[in-house]
Amino acid sequence: MQVILMERVAKLGQMGEVVSVKDGYARNFLLPQGKALRASEANIKHFEAQKAQLEARNLETKAEAEKMAEKLDGQQFTVIRTASDAGSLYGSVTVRDAAEAATAEGFSVDRKQVSLSAPIKELGLHTVHVVLHPEVDVKIELNVARSLEEAELQAAGKSIAELAAEAEAEAEFEIAELFDDIGAAAEEDEDLAPASDEEAPAGEAEEENAEKA
Repeated sequence: MQVILMERVAKLGQMGEVVSVKDGYARNFLLPQGKALRASEANIKHFEAQKAQLEARNLETKAEAEKMAEKLDGQQFTVIRTASDAGSLYGSVTVRDAAEAATAEGFSVDRKQVSLSAPIKELGLHTVHVVLHPEVDVKIELNVARSLEEAELQAAGKSIAELAAEAEAEAEFEIAELFDDIGAAAEEDEDLAPASDEEAPAGEAEEENAEKA
């Protein structure tokens, strides 16, 4: 299908260009979202009549997007999820989650603006693209963790493998300390136990023999 683009579309063309696309792509994405019109003679004339207005509106929305981009680009947002010890999520983090995390921090981001090649299914730091305008694209980072404490450690550069190794080492240390405490308590009990006849001092043993005689 041939369409005329009403705005710039990445990897497709600039506003006003007539391009050929697959019918499904046009019907399911370009046409419903107002990004293009069928390239009929009537629609091309309509675009030419509206071109100046469309270009002015595009410049206005682009300027607004650029202002937001200055604040949003490079920001990190925390998403708390349950996961296995190996770091695999019980579920996934989607474009909706990314948009909600950014919005919760005061940025107006719609899920349609978030670009993910696939849902996030692992703990850690993940770079995500946000398309604020056809010509303005920024990157944010999602810090996916099981708790705020873990998120802080990940933000400081600790990987899930490192955190797991530290947790295991700490557990082993606590177990070793427990056994040391048990051993020390046992030795203390032995020191406090009364001596047997065989272990009685030599003086006491001689007194006992004299009484028997």
